[in-house]
Amino acid sequence: MVSLSQNATRYISKLSNKLRRKLDMLSSRDDFSGSQGRTLYFLLSQSDDIFQKDIEEEYSIRPSTATELLKQMEKNGLIIREPVDYDNRLKKITVTEKALTYKQQVVEELTALEETLIRDIPEEDLNTFFAVMEKMMDNLSE
Repeated sequence: MVSLSQNATRYISKLSNKLRRKLDMLSSRDDFSGSQGRTLYFLLSQSDDIFQKDIEEEYSIRPSTATELLKQMEKNGLIIREPVDYDNRLKKITVTEKALTYKQQVVEELTALEETLIRDIPEEDLNTFFAVMEKMMDNLSE
């Protein structure tokens, strides 16, 4: 029986809200939002071509949400979307020179946030946490 005071939905929601607030407080907020910074981090860490569907899958967001996010990033001069030769419907996402100037800052900020988040949690507990989270995501995908 799930307790009303201690349930997974409530805790995940609280953690998500705290993470979102932390992301929004990072030092580069004048230039882009927390969501844009997180997406920029993902883009900067990839070596293959990246498309909107990759962003949707990485963050489990709807196509309309990804479209708005990428439009804002393009407006802010962080990315460009270019058609690919083999499929006119696909637009490859490429980071701009402006985005590259933020690379070190974004990596440092998100690495520090991750270190803070998992501080003093044993590796075995983290492995269990990730396994449980994967199972929960699978449960919600059914």
